[in-house]
Amino acid sequence: MSKKKDQEKFTEYSINTDDAWEIDDNTMSLNILDSNFNDNSEICKQTNAEVPPRTANQQQSSTVVLDSSAVRKPTDVNSSTYPGIIRRVDDNQNLKASLSVRYTNNSNPNSFSTANITRSNLATIVDVDQPKQNKFKEIFDQSTIDLEKLRKTSWNGITKQYRAQAWKLLCGYLPPKVERREDTLTRKRDEYWSYVSQYYHTRTDKEHQDTFRQIHIDIPRMSPLMAIFQQVVVQELFERILFIWAIRHPASGYVQGINDLLLPFFAVFLAEFINNDVDIEHFNIDSLSESNRRIIEADSYWATSYLLEGIQDNYTFAQPGIQYKVRTLEELIKRIDEPLYRHLKNQNIEFLQFAFRWMNNLLMRELPVRCTIRLWDTYLAEQDGFSHFHLYICAAFLIRFSKDLLREKDFHGLLLLLQNLPTQSWTSNDISILTAEAYQLKVMFANAPRHLSNS
Repeated sequence: MSKKKDQEKFTEYSINTDDAWEIDDNTMSLNILDSNFNDNSEICKQTNAEVPPRTANQQQSSTVVLDSSAVRKPTDVNSSTYPGIIRRVDDNQNLKASLSVRYTNNSNPNSFSTANITRSNLATIVDVDQPKQNKFKEIFDQSTIDLEKLRKTSWNGITKQYRAQAWKLLCGYLPPKVERREDTLTRKRDEYWSYVSQYYHTRTDKEHQDTFRQIHIDIPRMSPLMAIFQQVVVQELFERILFIWAIRHPASGYVQGINDLLLPFFAVFLAEFINNDVDIEHFNIDSLSESNRRIIEADSYWATSYLLEGIQDNYTFAQPGIQYKVRTLEELIKRIDEPLYRHLKNQNIEFLQFAFRWMNNLLMRELPVRCTIRLWDTYLAEQDGFSHFHLYICAAFLIRFSKDLLREKDFHGLLLLLQNLPTQSWTSNDISILTAEAYQLKVMFANAPRHLSNS
């Protein structure tokens, strides 16, 4: 394909994603639709019994690569003729014009906002599943953690008491041997703070000030209705982590959306230091000692780094990873729900217009935080969960609302629904059903790539 045609194709991509961030949470409120839990619970039970053993075995095998001959990866993405998708902070563009944010502060406290529901209840409900609690206790009572067994048990959700430690282990940040943990954690935490000492003062330098300014702008907008994220100490913590990561990863740098991915790690690691009955959403982080705050910050940095290293092509120039995944999602939906696919196409809905955000933010803006945390239990337990399994989660997520989408008869109604899917009342049960359905899709398509070809 010629350079000119490549540019035209990419320009079209940029236009299609322009509104991915613009829809405001106050635009509309949707009725919470009844979920057919009884029909889906059997799928959930069957898969919950079947998935963990397979997942554990997959950790031993090579990564399954989704081979979609019908999905073309972008070419020549290094060409300087391509415009930015989410404009990059080092492009010398007008930052003000490029900012496009979904969450807005609402000056009227009495007005309704879906953000208030969607982002409320940061702390997950205390898990009272005693058998599950006992399984994790058995795992963590050992002097050397059996990572295979931990993955198998974590796939269906991790109890709150053990979640922080389990996430650190599944990230490869915490060593399985108990005797090595203290030295390893001390070394890694000191390493992070040495980066802060080495780089953070450069945030005002000419070469870095645009990066820091973008981070500084994005953080307060991340969850404006949650009191904890309006605390200066918390915002500064996020600024340090994101700036240090951007400086140490120049291939991608900071891209709008990366800030959201830090939130679940921060919430989970903060929960280690507070009582179960304390509302994290309104917790005053100043009440923690400085040493504990430094631990939370360093641990959040390393865990977020683990996540981003697996999906970094989502954030490099031209975001080729997102382009590829959105195209693959479109082909997958075409195969498994052709009526929905045709309906979207007939109404001129492009998958980039809604799925771009799903890939860029890992569905964080579509789900309550409590559900994101539960979903990440599975992602961390699943082989290539964030980079590969997420595709099937997105497919199952879209199919979940197929009937509702088919009832919308015009472009505007469809796009509003797609960008405000009613998940405000979702619980861990809904996520368990979603992961079960996604696993079924993975079994069907990941190991049978011809299903995703046009031939």
